[in-house]
Amino acid sequence: MPNIASYFPITDPTLIFFVVLLIILFAPIIMGKLRIPHIIGMVLAGVLVGQYGLNILERDASFELFGRVGLYYIMFLASLEMDMDGVKKYKNRIIVFGLLTCFVPLAITYFTSMALLGYNSASSFLVGCIMASNTLVAYPIISRYGLQLKPSVTLSVGSTMLSLLISLILVAGIVTAHKGGGDTLFWIGFAVKFAAYCAGVIFLVPRLTRWFLRRYSDAVMQFIFVLAILFLCAALADLVGLEGIFGAFFAGIILNRYIPHVSPLMNRIEFIGNALFIPYFLIGVGMLINLRLLFAGGNIIWVVICIVVFGTLGKGVAAHLACTLFRMPISSGHMMFGLTSAHAAGAIAMIMVGIGLKTDDGQLLVNESMLNGVVIMILFTCIISSMMTEWSAQRIVMRDKDVAHDNETHDDERILVPVKYPEYANQLIAMAIMMRNPKLNRGIMALNVVYDDENMRSYQEQGRRLLEQVTQYAAGSDVKLQTQVRVAANIANGIKHAFKEFEASEILIGMYMHANVSPKFWGQFHQSLFNGLNRQIIMARLHHPLATLRRIEVAVPSRAQYEPGFYRWLERLSRLTENLECRIIFHGRGDTLIMINEFVRNHHPQMRAEYLSMEHWNEMPKLASTIQEDHLFVVVTARKGTVSYKNAQERLPEELTKYFTGKNLMIIFPDQFGDDKTTMTFAQPLHTEEQSAYEAIHEWLQRHRHWFKK
Repeated sequence: MPNIASYFPITDPTLIFFVVLLIILFAPIIMGKLRIPHIIGMVLAGVLVGQYGLNILERDASFELFGRVGLYYIMFLASLEMDMDGVKKYKNRIIVFGLLTCFVPLAITYFTSMALLGYNSASSFLVGCIMASNTLVAYPIISRYGLQLKPSVTLSVGSTMLSLLISLILVAGIVTAHKGGGDTLFWIGFAVKFAAYCAGVIFLVPRLTRWFLRRYSDAVMQFIFVLAILFLCAALADLVGLEGIFGAFFAGIILNRYIPHVSPLMNRIEFIGNALFIPYFLIGVGMLINLRLLFAGGNIIWVVICIVVFGTLGKGVAAHLACTLFRMPISSGHMMFGLTSAHAAGAIAMIMVGIGLKTDDGQLLVNESMLNGVVIMILFTCIISSMMTEWSAQRIVMRDKDVAHDNETHDDERILVPVKYPEYANQLIAMAIMMRNPKLNRGIMALNVVYDDENMRSYQEQGRRLLEQVTQYAAGSDVKLQTQVRVAANIANGIKHAFKEFEASEILIGMYMHANVSPKFWGQFHQSLFNGLNRQIIMARLHHPLATLRRIEVAVPSRAQYEPGFYRWLERLSRLTENLECRIIFHGRGDTLIMINEFVRNHHPQMRAEYLSMEHWNEMPKLASTIQEDHLFVVVTARKGTVSYKNAQERLPEELTKYFTGKNLMIIFPDQFGDDKTTMTFAQPLHTEEQSAYEAIHEWLQRHRHWFKK
């Protein structure tokens, strides 16, 4: 009878990958039934199948590679999803909490190691540095609960970067001192390299990213570019003398504003990381843990108890002390403790650095009990961190549900996006995704209208292919798209009829950029569209990808706050601004700006908004000099006969053509009272010419005035 043990450990790469996929598939299912966080299941599965467990898998080079990628991914995602406005707002708190969560556990572990474990000063200091840092192992739990923008999470992620940086610098100093260095010249050189690294990354990466995203829109190329930047920053951090995890974290901070949280690119990054790389890393960590040592005698159990208890105590004291200082709810303190209490590959990297080094009296800096104690400590801290984060996340969700009064669930939001040109359709869908309310979880309606002529069949087929393209694009953000190809004798009427059939609330449509289609500013049917519908219509003309926009400038007419659709367009622009993480500047009269400011403070307090006076609509052309190529200029206009309409808006097409050619542009027609007009009346015609007969006569007289002088 064959010996089953002879087939293990599995060495065939295909079978290794198959077993790992089975673990990734079934661990969440089993842990879910046991009400245990999934992350713990991944680590325990690694313990079970590793060489210290059932010896099913050998920790080969694939675990080293994918494990490193997974660790980088955790740090990268944490900084990529950070609320950068929150970081700026809470920067002082981040510094305070970062120093507390670094030095409190360092001090407690240092004195504990000397008093209870009998380690010398250098070894105790190394253990203290390990417990001073932390790894955001439990961060995927935060993503699952949608708490990335909570102040407690922002503080935890920011403090992780600071404590990790301090710990790595201190460990580098320990190593250098025991290798005969550590003089002033070394620290000057290290400071110069670190400053050069930060300056180089901050200067080059944003410019390279803007250039690439504007030039290449292919989803695969953008994803590969982001990964390339991630590993470049990690590799350069290694060269400087820091761990690659710091570089990965730093790369996420730099790329944060170029990858909107609701974009397909962000969705792909999260999907690949959570589906493969991060679980691979957690399984690899589990394979390093040898639980048999706990039963092998010696003082290994005592080492684990001291390191885990006092190191975790230090993290808890720091988190709840910061929570008290900042007057935050106790559930936020629990969350800060949960996120900052786990240790993983960063701890292994630090302990490995100290192996082989000797103190002045010839003793090893890292002995066998310390090494095994730190490795086993990883398991317990990961369990504590995951369970505490899961528990506190549930408490925060319940807390906010009790105090929040969200009326947005009664919103009638249904966005209709007519598309025609393949090269522009994805941009419109991306904008609609950023403007939609994710809490309502409603899809977007995409429409393609074709003329009823002899080429109708071929145009229908082109329309179907275009709608398949935008459906695939929206699926990248997990947004459902309802599509329709419609045949009509008149494009504007086709859109209006579809608007009613879909029961849409607003239209987001592109402004034509093809001069050969129509020489008029409004194109072939746009004017008929906004004259025939009283609902909100947003027209956009984008020359650059949305993710590369740095500022939104909004020209608001006087009395705009009295229009029925005032808060609808303001809400849409606020969501767009927050998703792009850019600055928005409102130009208008004082009373209008006061109303806008009140809405922003009450509904979007994190948004970076500025308010500049513009007393008269005639001042709008002066804004042209302030609009750069990576800005979006928004004009809130009005239909004739409405309270905010003014005669100066008659010149809007000429002024936009003259002063804002080549700029990213958006024109908003807000909601109005009254029924939509689908037939012409004598009181208000359905179609209005861009230029009146009087203006045409006046221009003709101006051009030929020399005739009258003869």
